[in-house]
Amino acid sequence: MNMEQVKGSWHELKGKVKQRWAKITDDDLMLIEGNAEELGGVLQKRYGIAKDDARKQAEEFFRGCGCC
Repeated sequence: MNMEQVKGSWHELKGKVKQRWAKITDDDLMLIEGNAEELGGVLQKRYGIAKDDARKQAEEFFRGCGCC
């Protein structure tokens, strides 16, 4: 899947995001809307992790879910 397909299936993926990162809120999910960069930023904010680590986790999530 490419990023357009991710955005199209974002409704289904939101549950997986919340399962993996419980601190992410519904408002965060609305902001993210299937964007790996936005997910990285939210992870950085909610979990207080380094930017590179947050970006890596977000990219790994999208690769692991078969989205990209």
